[in-house]
Amino acid sequence: MTPDLRQLRYFVAVAEESSFTQAASRLMITQQSLSQQINALERILGAKLFNRDSRGTRLTDTGSLFLPEARAVLERADEAVAVVRRAVRGETGRLRLAFLATTANHLLPPVVRAVREHLPNLELVTEETTIAPLVEGVLGGDIDLAFSRPPQVPGLATRTIATEQVCAVLPEGHPLADRAELALSDLAGERWVMTPRSSWEPWHQAFDENFRAAGFSPDIVARDSSVQGLLGLVAAGVGITRLGWSAHNLRRTGVVFVPIAGEITPTEMVWRADNTSPALRRIVDVVTELAATTDLTTTG
Repeated sequence: MTPDLRQLRYFVAVAEESSFTQAASRLMITQQSLSQQINALERILGAKLFNRDSRGTRLTDTGSLFLPEARAVLERADEAVAVVRRAVRGETGRLRLAFLATTANHLLPPVVRAVREHLPNLELVTEETTIAPLVEGVLGGDIDLAFSRPPQVPGLATRTIATEQVCAVLPEGHPLADRAELALSDLAGERWVMTPRSSWEPWHQAFDENFRAAGFSPDIVARDSSVQGLLGLVAAGVGITRLGWSAHNLRRTGVVFVPIAGEITPTEMVWRADNTSPALRRIVDVVTELAATTDLTTTG
């Protein structure tokens, strides 16, 4: 038979107080109950732990050997309880974050900094990725939380944390580069560079609707799957494209960003709707608070 934690706590209290009366008061139990539990503990161990005489209550030699061991067990039990409680509060564990390539440059630093400040015991694993593996990872459970443009697929919970202006990205020296603002229809006669349709069909369907509403179908002369690649093609004069304003951080020369009237794109936190992780809930709250006090489209 093994002693239980209550008996160990009672034993340590008596040892520290050197008095059954004072230990019982500290533990808020009757002295009779305390004596019964200590007697039961001694029977389990097969050893006498205390000497009680006119000089008071003193540990036996065996009791003195047992005291540090009992304290160690209690400390470890307290640590285990604390770990579980932190996990229930979402303060510990391991969380996998994914950032869409177009958001990583300006979002990853402030998000990770805020989480480390508010949840220092939470382990973060971060990665930069493109939209298709991002959505697949969230839906499949390999990614807990993602930061993306709206993925436009079912089964995902989202929360907008920022919005930004969509811009026409033109090569330096382009005739429209000095305009303060453009309508999408102003770009009808241009050559365009865009991502492959296979990169994410829901987005391209939305692009198609935008172009139809503007009265034209774009002349797409080249495609590249990365934002950096699109910016390089624009700088080289191959064609123009459109991106969120934050992409200007990725290339400062050779291109000009001109706002497109009426076009705003949100950045969202994205997670699987049935993910009940306490750590996920905590980080969603932390980032929501961060978004309320910080312009996440320009931070970084």
